[in-house]
Amino acid sequence: MSKRPDFAFEPAPNLPGSDRLSKYALAGINATVHRLWDVQVTGLENVPLSGPALICPNHLSFCDSVFVPAALPRRVWAIGKGEYMDDWKTKHLFPAMGMIPVDRTGGKAAMEALDTAARVLDGGHLFMIYPEGTRSRDQNLHKGRTGAARLAIRCNAPLIPVGHQGTVDIQPPGKFTMKPFQTCKINFGAPLRPADFGEIDDPRLGRRLTDALMFEIAKLSGQTYVDTYAGEKKKAFEEPGTRPMAPSQDAPTRPTRPASRSNGTSAPTKPTKPSRPTTPTRPTAKTS
Repeated sequence: MSKRPDFAFEPAPNLPGSDRLSKYALAGINATVHRLWDVQVTGLENVPLSGPALICPNHLSFCDSVFVPAALPRRVWAIGKGEYMDDWKTKHLFPAMGMIPVDRTGGKAAMEALDTAARVLDGGHLFMIYPEGTRSRDQNLHKGRTGAARLAIRCNAPLIPVGHQGTVDIQPPGKFTMKPFQTCKINFGAPLRPADFGEIDDPRLGRRLTDALMFEIAKLSGQTYVDTYAGEKKKAFEEPGTRPMAPSQDAPTRPTRPASRSNGTSAPTKPTKPSRPTTPTRPTAKTS
């Protein structure tokens, strides 16, 4: 098994969570995780030992929220779905551990959650958020939502891409328990800083930064990237491990046959839908 990382607890009485409960609960959880599972961590040097940063992992299983924090050298706060507040098993424990519930339907409640997350980052702490927004049910890596990038821009904090493997085998979807003595690999990538991808006031920066983040997560996790949001039912264009592949521009279009009208004239043909534009190349950091 890999060596358990040194851990420094950061008290934060003015932020969500109970310092007293978190200190002892995190110590117990971290010790248990590294005793019962082979947690193999790479790239830990990319996680800053002080100052703000957003930890951005892929999301495949509930236990992602156990293994990624257990691999970190510092305390971390996180976004969690608001439905946890409806379950008596989690409604008190998770917020005490620093979870910030978010209403995934959006609106004012979602903005308040992001404001709280900004307080965590402005206080110089780590914040974890899943850029896909929810768990991937098909084990592909899905298109990222821009919330993490917007927080990074707002708080001048780096994004740390994280790709992990093995959590689905430990806790498959729908299972309450976690299988012990399995291997979990957690890979931390190099920080992505907003200023390296464009002007801070450029409204396109959030999407550009998010696409770069998902590209790095795909490399670290080995997943296939698909160009749909997690949970969408439409067909995804995919390319193993990298970017989605747009349909060929040369594909023939089916001709439209005019429909006859009762007066003997022909109805105008329905214009054909333009082919999908080629997927842009990976966003690159601007050079000095």
